[in-house]
Amino acid sequence: MSQTPQKIAVIGIGDDGLDAVSPSVRQRILEAELVLGSDRALKLLPEGRQAEQQVLSGDLDELASQLESVGGRRAVVLIFGDPMFYGLARYVTEKIGKDRFEVAPHVSSMQLAFARVMESWDEAYLTNLANHPLDKVVERIRTAQKAGLFTSPEQPPNAVAQALLDKGIDYFHAYVCENLGARDERVTRGSLEEIAAQSFAPLNVMILVRQADAPDRPRDAIGRRLFGNPDEAFLQSKPKQGLATSAEVRALALAQMDIAPGSIVWDIGAGSGSVSVEAAQLARDGAAYAVEMDPEDHGLIKQNADRFGVTNLMAILGKAPEALADLPDPDAVFVAGGGREVARICSAAYERLRPGGRLVVNLIAINNLAELYEQMGAASHDCRVMMVNIAEGADQLGRLSFESLKPSFLLSVIKP
Repeated sequence: MSQTPQKIAVIGIGDDGLDAVSPSVRQRILEAELVLGSDRALKLLPEGRQAEQQVLSGDLDELASQLESVGGRRAVVLIFGDPMFYGLARYVTEKIGKDRFEVAPHVSSMQLAFARVMESWDEAYLTNLANHPLDKVVERIRTAQKAGLFTSPEQPPNAVAQALLDKGIDYFHAYVCENLGARDERVTRGSLEEIAAQSFAPLNVMILVRQADAPDRPRDAIGRRLFGNPDEAFLQSKPKQGLATSAEVRALALAQMDIAPGSIVWDIGAGSGSVSVEAAQLARDGAAYAVEMDPEDHGLIKQNADRFGVTNLMAILGKAPEALADLPDPDAVFVAGGGREVARICSAAYERLRPGGRLVVNLIAINNLAELYEQMGAASHDCRVMMVNIAEGADQLGRLSFESLKPSFLLSVIKP
């Protein structure tokens, strides 16, 4: 009959070592046949002990194998702070099984840090930059009252402070608590500007406390809408200002294009790229190709893509339909059809359109519309036209009136 292996004790300690643990925990450590921990933890053990010592692997898979090989020996794993609070125990108990371990926590360095700065932490936003992207953490901090961060060598306190300042988040007092519990412990308080100009020991916790009554600094509204962003959110070349597809027409066109997350989208005659930028946001796992023959507008497409943070938008400098030859077949196509070539461009795009795909054309001239409707109607039984007439409310001497925008037409066709 096989004997049930003894549980591995995962024990939290501080820089004061065994002096600060309870008598029962101290006895468990001293009676262990195998002690595992970092070099720093193993150096805190009393001299002259006969138990085997192993340095824990930094690779989590190797570490799991290391613990599984303990066998029936009385084993102890030494971890600084609370092993269950962003600590090793969370990983190994899930990987190997909770029945193989018992945990004896120590005061977490996060608890110590909040105690040192005399702040409560029950409602603070807490995270570890070793496994959470800094840009995501910054957005969470934006609306927090307090935040506690385990920093990392790649994202030290000065980098965190600078990232906050770069986003206009300047309304926090900052504390950096270094080497907590050790003889060289140090707590630095300062503004984010002051913290950004300093360097700190690698073992630190960063605490941020919002200044009294400081309101949130909202992030730029650009890109918060998937589509229908205001026209002024897009950079446009000055002589052509106002010629971009308006927000209202753009929203209707994108709805007609029926873009899925994995769609391939063409925007032909893209101008400054307002349609292709929003198409790229909708096709987050696909791609949008903005075809534009004007070099200045081609440059603006790239700037607007950066402005909205879309990385799946490719700006193509060239004239349609020739510039379409090397592009992947699309699921959806948008054409800004102001020129005499619109019928030829739409014919070439429709030919490449995948079955079930949609072609949407925005036109202003009614004679172009009639020609294109006849052409597309012959190609597909599912061809629709909308006239878009929009009036905006305006105040005229204290009275509400409406000013009509220039009408335009949307032709949409589904390829069988």
